[in-house]
Formats: sequence, C-alpha cells, structure tokens
Amino acid sequence: MQEFLVSARSDLQAARQNWLKTLANERRLSPETVEAYERDTRQFLQFLTGHCGGPPDVADIADLKSADLRAFLASRRNGGVGARTLGRSLAGVRSLLRFLERRGLANAAGAAALRAPKQPKSLPKPLTAADARRVVATSEQLAEEPWIAARNAAVLTLLYGCGLRISEALGLTAAELASPRDGILRVTGKGSKTRLVPVLPVALRAVADYRRLCPYHLTPDGLLFRGARGGPLNPAIVQREMARMRSALGLPDTATPHALRHSFATHLLGRGGDLRTIQELLGHASLSTTQIYTGVDAARLLEVYERAHPRA
Repeated sequence: MQEFLVSARSDLQAARQNWLKTLANERRLSPETVEAYERDTRQFLQFLTGHCGGPPDVADIADLKSADLRAFLASRRNGGVGARTLGRSLAGVRSLLRFLERRGLANAAGAAALRAPKQPKSLPKPLTAADARRVVATSEQLAEEPWIAARNAAVLTLLYGCGLRISEALGLTAAELASPRDGILRVTGKGSKTRLVPVLPVALRAVADYRRLCPYHLTPDGLLFRGARGGPLNPAIVQREMARMRSALGLPDTATPHALRHSFATHLLGRGGDLRTIQELLGHASLSTTQIYTGVDAARLLEVYERAHPRA
C-alpha cells in the first residue's frame, strides 16, 4: 500500500497500521476496500488535528463522543461528499475504533451509537421498449437447441410481460399457463403474498411454443421450466444467457433478468398506468417501493428534454 503522510502521533499511527494489516491479512478485505478505509481514516485524523488542536494520539480518540463524529461527518458533507461516501467513512472509523477497543485502547460506544447517513435509493435501470422486445424474442436467443431457445424466450417474456421475479417465473408448475384461456396468473411472491397478474397473449404463445418443443414430460404438479437435463431450471442459467445476449445485442451491464421486471413497471407508468395498480401487479407491500419508478420516468423525461430542447 502506498504510504501517505498521516496527521497523528506515532502511537496512533502504529495502531492504525496494525488495523490496516488485519483488514488485509486476517479479514481478507479486497485491496480496494482497504485502500478506501485507509483514505477515510486518514481524512478523519486530519479532521481531528484541527478539532483537537494538534495531531491526535491514542488517548485523544480513546473516548470520542458521538458529537465529535457528527462534526467529522458534517465537515465532509460540507466538502461536497455524498451519503454513500459518508456511510463508508463512518464504517471505516467504527472499524478502527472497535479494533482499538478490543485491545483496551479506546471506547467505540460513541461510534456505535451514531446512526449512519440515510442512503438514497438508487433508481432501477430499465431497458428501452425496443431493447426489451429484442431480448424476449425467440429469434434473438443464442441457444443452439430450439427448445432451449424457446424456453429462454418464454421465461424472459414472463419477466417483462408480467413483471415476475425470476424466482416466481421458475417456480411455476406445468399446470399453470397450460391453456390459451389462462389469462390470469396467480403468483406467490415475497412473504408468501399472493397476487393476480394478467398474462398477455404473447406470453401465452411463448409458453406454448416452449411446451411444444420441450423434450421432457411436464407433469401438472412438476415445474414448468426445465434445465437441459430435465431438472429444475437454475436461475444462474437464465442470468448467464442474459449476459450472453447483452454482449451480442450491445446492451449495457444493467440489462439483467431483473431489469425486465423494472422495464415492465417503468413502461406501464410511462403509458399512463397508475401507481396503485402497478404496486398490485408487482406485489409490493408498500406503495413507497413502487414510487421509485416515478423517479425513473422523471429522469428519462429530463434526459429527453436536455437532449432535444435547443436551449437545454
């Protein structure tokens, strides 16, 4: 690790170096994480130099109060640091203080009592409608065996056309979606919560094509989607196939199977769907969870505006 000038007395510098070696050698944290913690605690000690009126030693941080740590976070926030970086900075300082506490050199209670900054919810990354249609098309599937290509297309169509989670799609039994009249699917999602989801004709056709080509006998109470050897289809297989399609179609890394569920919600909202209905279709327990898609829609509107408006 590159050496940096640390604003601290020799006893605290030595203790901090031992802590960093423990992170790397015993806890086996990644080099990037250790580097980030080194940088965060170095900035913390620089702050304490001004806060305490001189380079701190172990005695200076032996009994730090929550107010001292809040002052450090406030100084970082005033410098333009975001909530995620602040949270990581606090985690690094806590780790250092706990290390010293285990050796009888400090009291980490003040850091433990301090609540981490609230993290902003990251916006989902949906596909465009055109890309989503390409992903679910049987003709775009890369599997060499026709029945596997049809299976992959059917699974992906259910994720996008019905907003299913991948676990929900792979948990369907062969008795479900067995008839063109099965226009409503009863889905059991997180927390064993059951919801009713309309099934588009295109999704029914995709499932029917898969059933027709599948070489295995699909018993009514058995799983609908099968792996290459006839066993349950592993979610990792679907994720792997999606990764291959990303490369072939030139899609971003955010184009995952779960992004198709995000696309389902975002495209419904963009076409005038109301939040309460989308909440029911997705199986969200709280409307606040669904409201994140309004941020996606607003972000896209702003992007279009800035790209198209002559004065943007």
